[in-house]
Amino acid sequence: MAAKKAKKTIVIGHKNPDTDSICSAICYANLKNLQTGNEYMPGRAGHINPETRFVLDYFKVSAPKEIDTVKTQVKDIEIRETKGVRKQISLKKAWNVMQEANVVTIPTVTEDNVLEGLITVDDITGAYMNVYDSRILSKASTSYANIIETLEGAMLVGDEEGYFREGKVLIAAANPDMMEYYIEKHDLVILGNRYESQLCAIEMEAGCIIVCEGAGISMTIKKLAQERGCTVITTPYDTYTVARLINQSMPISYFMKTEKLITFDIEDYIDDIKEVMASKRHRDFPILDKNGKYKGMISRRNLLGARGKNVILVDHNERSQAVDGIENASIREIIDHHRLGTVETMGPVFFRNQPLGCTATIIYQMYNEAGIEIEKKIAGLLCSAIISDTLLFRSPTCTPVDKAAAMALAEIAEVDVNDLASKMFAAGSKLKGKSDAEIFYQDFKHFTAGKTTFGVGQITSLNADELEKLRDRMLAYMKKAREEEKVDMMFFMLTNILTESTLLLCEGQGAEQLVYEAFHLPEAQQGESGTQCVNLAGVVSRKKQLVPGLMVATEQ
Repeated sequence: MAAKKAKKTIVIGHKNPDTDSICSAICYANLKNLQTGNEYMPGRAGHINPETRFVLDYFKVSAPKEIDTVKTQVKDIEIRETKGVRKQISLKKAWNVMQEANVVTIPTVTEDNVLEGLITVDDITGAYMNVYDSRILSKASTSYANIIETLEGAMLVGDEEGYFREGKVLIAAANPDMMEYYIEKHDLVILGNRYESQLCAIEMEAGCIIVCEGAGISMTIKKLAQERGCTVITTPYDTYTVARLINQSMPISYFMKTEKLITFDIEDYIDDIKEVMASKRHRDFPILDKNGKYKGMISRRNLLGARGKNVILVDHNERSQAVDGIENASIREIIDHHRLGTVETMGPVFFRNQPLGCTATIIYQMYNEAGIEIEKKIAGLLCSAIISDTLLFRSPTCTPVDKAAAMALAEIAEVDVNDLASKMFAAGSKLKGKSDAEIFYQDFKHFTAGKTTFGVGQITSLNADELEKLRDRMLAYMKKAREEEKVDMMFFMLTNILTESTLLLCEGQGAEQLVYEAFHLPEAQQGESGTQCVNLAGVVSRKKQLVPGLMVATEQ
């Protein structure tokens, strides 16, 4: 028995991803693929900013697929791959298929695997128990091949590919004189080995005669049947058994459901299909793939204990920053360098959190620990992520470990860190033609301190004039952004890399005063309050400087 293929795992960073978030997802997915041989796919929870786009293009790496949500989809759970059947098969064959597969519903499909209908156990039992119409076999346009298969018979005269489309079914139990009164043209007659009865049925223009108990057929009867166009079938069963079985030869197409079929797509979210399932009495529902072809069957039982997508979080561990639907996912690992957040897991997970300036530094360590050689483009991505997160080692979050890792990676990638940093920061600060929203959300995160919620965006640049021009634009936009994000306060960092300082824009009741208290600014500077702007010398890091200060001040 072949081993079951391991489930795909998504490696993904936070919303509004920065260079570290994107590059770490790509590089860690690559490491896991090399280590395990299983499928690890990098993802991103938002648009790629200009700096990150430059890095990806520079090292010729494709951007990860954007993932809006990791809610559990039909494709994430076990689908019963019940094989589809042709609508021409008999009720008996359909019943046998159900018994062998231990199912109560089977789908009918075309040669191209397009769903045509569904047949259930109830449909089959209903056809067998509740049909009293002696013409039902012809109304169902039953093939002679089905009749032969059901009765384990043989065709002596006629075409196996033909169909019984007219007449009724009857048993020739009376003597030939009486048979003349109830046999009509095209009828199907079940009879025994009496020559006279066989002859009478053919002369009365029966469409088919079924000779029971393996009785022989004379050459005269065969010849006459051929001349009159009468099909002759022989079966080893007795008359009673044939009469009981023959309705089971009807094609399932006559009884299957073909209209208003309730189907689900492989991409549907199970939260959406649960309500539909609960409102219907059906036990099984067909699943279609992305091309509309039949894929398998699903029942309510499949949803019980369904496990969500396998996810590895990098560069964050807070639920507010995680991709939508994370509460439904099966978090397998967390690799991060931030403070401990609010992500909850169903069970123990591998959690690596180090007080470093960048997640990429941790992943660099993990490559080395695994003894896996780092290829040139992976080294370039990791190096770029460290440069970005540490502002080329100027950020207080930067440690000697980060700088050493970046220099080692630069050597592998054959790049100069200063030259690469200049190009990255220049690309990231190209704001011409961008809307206020695009600039504001280029690098934005949510935070919670007690009952207070706030958001912090940041733009870093080497150009002081460019930052100054953003001041009024961002102040005007922040009020709208705060209302849309439904937070108490909003802050935006205009960070000058060269001067290692930040002009902090504030929005929301008490936001500006909170900043003064958080950074213990002198009274003379506090007197300037009301401008919604605060100059913070030496502050360049959102993670290590601004947010911790705001958190402490809020709690006090």
